[in-house]
Amino acid sequence: MQHQNLFVFDIETVPDTDVAPNLTGETSPDVEVRRQAIEQYHLDVTDGKNSFPRQPFHKVVAISFLAAEIERDGGREAYHLRELRSGGETGFDEAKLLQGFFTYVERMKPRLVSFNGRTFDLPVLKYRAMVHGISAPWLHKSGDKWNSYGYRYATDWHCDLLDVLSDFGASARVKLNEVCAAFGFAGKFGVDGSMVAEMIDNGEIEAVRNYCETDVLNTYLVYLRYQLHVGTLTKDDYNAAVAGLVQYIDSEKEARPYLGDFMEAWGEASNNQFILE
Repeated sequence: MQHQNLFVFDIETVPDTDVAPNLTGETSPDVEVRRQAIEQYHLDVTDGKNSFPRQPFHKVVAISFLAAEIERDGGREAYHLRELRSGGETGFDEAKLLQGFFTYVERMKPRLVSFNGRTFDLPVLKYRAMVHGISAPWLHKSGDKWNSYGYRYATDWHCDLLDVLSDFGASARVKLNEVCAAFGFAGKFGVDGSMVAEMIDNGEIEAVRNYCETDVLNTYLVYLRYQLHVGTLTKDDYNAAVAGLVQYIDSEKEARPYLGDFMEAWGEASNNQFILE
């Protein structure tokens, strides 16, 4: 199957405090008490090594994505950015957010691109879909044994850059922010994942979505550089994709100031050298 679109995605989550009574026995109505109970549970089951909740115990608060059309010429590809946005309405309803994601992606049947999406983002989305009784048969039944969304090495279906850049675990797994630092991309600025729960508590859902979108932009830029490296993109096609992104940001930054902030951070990281000579 030749996918016609790229779908670069990222999610933001908070601990699902509704699960605390069943998981830990903690019945206090206080959200922070429940979060601490979930963290302590995970510390206990990992011998004190990791308090980060496992995938089923996250609640999805933002799903952001970049969609781009794939143009092919033999073994070469070129990408034409169509949109960058986040799912959800003004408020927050996890079930609607998930249903929107799965419905939209089923319609597109794109090549998925993520950073740690195979290990975290997609498993969380699957667990939370099951919590809400949401079906996604296309995700599990498309393709065949060697070419499918579930097959680790089928990067034409789901390219998890964390997995691919580490040669599937043969070398060190590095953070997105670290790759961005090496490549001269914006990386994280102002907000990081550790701040999301507090932001949600304060009703800053739009700020969380904006932050999530900048992570998607970073992921897209890393993907472009990777595709140039493996020869799927020529340098001209790489530069054209970057120029298209710059043009998109320039057209949107007045209405979406955080995109202008991203551009400024990218300029600082790259000495304002956005394309390759």
